[in-house]
Amino acid sequence: MIDLNVLVRSGALALRMLMRSRVRLVLTVLGIATASFLFTAERSVRDGVREATQASAQETRLIVYRANRFCPFTSRVPEAYVDEIARIDGVASVAPMQIAVSNCRASLDVIVFRGVRAIDAERILAKRLRIKEGSLADFLARGDGALVGSALAERRNLRVGDRFNSAGVTVTVAGIADADGPQDRNACYVQLPFLQSALGGIIGGEVTQFEVEVSDPSELQAVAAAIDRRFANDRAPTSTRSERAFAARAAEDIVTISRFAGLLAYGALAAIFALVANAIVLSLEGRAREFAILQSIGFRAPSIAWMILVEAAGLSLCGALIGAGTAQLVLTFGHFGLGAEGVLVEFRPSLAGLTTSMLASLLVGVAAGFVPAILASRRGIAEGTRLA
Repeated sequence: MIDLNVLVRSGALALRMLMRSRVRLVLTVLGIATASFLFTAERSVRDGVREATQASAQETRLIVYRANRFCPFTSRVPEAYVDEIARIDGVASVAPMQIAVSNCRASLDVIVFRGVRAIDAERILAKRLRIKEGSLADFLARGDGALVGSALAERRNLRVGDRFNSAGVTVTVAGIADADGPQDRNACYVQLPFLQSALGGIIGGEVTQFEVEVSDPSELQAVAAAIDRRFANDRAPTSTRSERAFAARAAEDIVTISRFAGLLAYGALAAIFALVANAIVLSLEGRAREFAILQSIGFRAPSIAWMILVEAAGLSLCGALIGAGTAQLVLTFGHFGLGAEGVLVEFRPSLAGLTTSMLASLLVGVAAGFVPAILASRRGIAEGTRLA
């Protein structure tokens, strides 16, 4: 039967012995911390991509875009389509929207302007945005007013009353709003006539897309097909997708980057395995006599193996705590994200990601120490003395 007191005392002794080679300890922990930092950062990238692109059975929002167009600069559909779309069965609401972006390619700092009509701001945006500073009334009261998403405001350090310029558009921050969706948190909403005029277009002429809310989530694809059939032979045929499917197509480059980052995560775990295994093996080579002495005074093989596993766990857990914790702080205060074709993906750290990173590092570290622990525990007293 396993004696809990023996395990505790053996573990405490192992940690004290681990501190004896401090240079090796520090170098190993720093290496594990670096690998854990990369692993945690990759988890945040993956979670951000999934949040922005993963479809949901309860999704009710469609994006109506110009067919065979990608960047918002090239998508132009008549604003007059709004009445035709509103008459299609299953459509609960429709809002024309003008999109202007500072950069269509994948970039770390993309500003996305979304021009909406005043009536849609009151009817639709008011339901899905939570105003933190300023008000919707202030936004509607001035032509160049902007309702800025909370993530964008933090990234650019914007406050109510500030003016900023991007993509040739100059606006005044009239409100800062939080939201559940990453696209709303990173958008800068302005009034549609203002944005059409600022971009040199005709007020009431063309827009980039329509946002359509359906009354029944199960009818999402049927409504999308009905919209595209209605304009298939018009001068501006449409391509309609659910919001998450639209984001997934627009952010293909970012999804590819995320998949490549997944390989880095596995590489980070392999690095942790190698670092812990190397540290344990080097430690055992220099302490063969010590383990022989411990065996001679009554330490059994399971206790010796347990001590080595505790060392491996201590190394990996210490490095993971430093690396994963640093990654969480950097991602939290750095407000990093990637944008492409007007779609934003946030790198949002989470407690679940931190826990996953630390558990993965711990398990890999213990696995790295398992074989050396078994070999050392089976070594006899005489053999240990000769190796020393």
